[in-house]
Amino acid sequence: MITMDSGSVGLDALRFLRQRAEDVLSALREDVFAPEGEKTLRRTWSISEASELVGRSPQSIRLAEKDGKLPSPERLENGRRCGYSLEDMNRMRALFGTEPRRSSADEAVILSFSNFKGGVGKSSFACHSAQYFAIHGYRVLIVDLDSQASTTTVFGFNPDLQIGRDETIAPYLLGEQHSLHYGVRKTYWPGIDLIPSALHFYSAEYELAAQVSGNVELLETLRAGLAGVADDYDIIILDPPPALGLISISALVAANALVIPVPPANIDFASTAHFLSMVIDTLETLRRHGVDPSYQFVRVALSKLDERKSTQGAISEMMRKVFGSYLLTTPIKDSAEIDNASARFETVYEQPVPLTSREVHRRCVTYLDGLNREIEILVRRTWPSHHDALREAGLM
Repeated sequence: MITMDSGSVGLDALRFLRQRAEDVLSALREDVFAPEGEKTLRRTWSISEASELVGRSPQSIRLAEKDGKLPSPERLENGRRCGYSLEDMNRMRALFGTEPRRSSADEAVILSFSNFKGGVGKSSFACHSAQYFAIHGYRVLIVDLDSQASTTTVFGFNPDLQIGRDETIAPYLLGEQHSLHYGVRKTYWPGIDLIPSALHFYSAEYELAAQVSGNVELLETLRAGLAGVADDYDIIILDPPPALGLISISALVAANALVIPVPPANIDFASTAHFLSMVIDTLETLRRHGVDPSYQFVRVALSKLDERKSTQGAISEMMRKVFGSYLLTTPIKDSAEIDNASARFETVYEQPVPLTSREVHRRCVTYLDGLNREIEILVRRTWPSHHDALREAGLM
């Protein structure tokens, strides 16, 4: 047993603390994946919800079921219909021709949720956004570039037990693989694929640094790899690490859209100002070396807003004035629903019932949907094939 003393504390103490922390994480992850050993999507949607998401009336859905074009939903013992799964809704979209996909002439959006400060809600944004797009029928790839592997866990894989270094993106970045297809995994969310991460990915930063020295073009490796798998997706979401390193820079180079989550606190606002300065300096340096990233859109997202705190209200109002139209209108408010879901390595979107109260859950989903709807419109504006529909809806 390691005890505290007034003398120097060496590696034994650090190993002890690491082991205790890893034991707790292992227990939490075992609880997430127990008892069947894999996550399943338990969330279902009512016929009215399915109708709105699919873009056809409840009557059209029932008629297709009656004609045998769609499977009839299972019924409970009391005769009431069970809800529709996401697979069910995707079958409806395929039948009715309402899949909201880009055309082959449109470019897949590669969206990075980036900020070099930890604790801003970056991974939560990435996971909720990926699930929002899947719920609405888009084909999504999410790429976990953070060795903490929170996103990997949320999407159904235990990084401690199931993901080795050769199953992360590291082999491709280091030239050991020549396509990213090896790393793509199906998840328990229909429409979402994942390139996972794990603690083993941490060393890739140092290995990449040794290779990049004197060869800046290697920072375009991730961009090239994503281009090789992009035909299969409408949107690719990147979850980079919260640090200014070569992996984060590679994500900035690979992305063609950027969302920066910022909580309304002075220290986070200051960190974001520094983040923007570092990004500008980094991109200008890269351009001098022939690497030229560009973005279809850049937005700031207000995260973890607690309006009960007067200082947060003042800072968020200041952010609206400072960032103007670059700030997404809908904030993500501090919510016990998000906190409780995160503690289970889950999201609000996958909950079959509220984890708090029905009202707290409804309010939380309203804000998540509002913010992701704004992002969805920005994404669709990059696709010429969607412009007529957007104009008709008054969104362009």
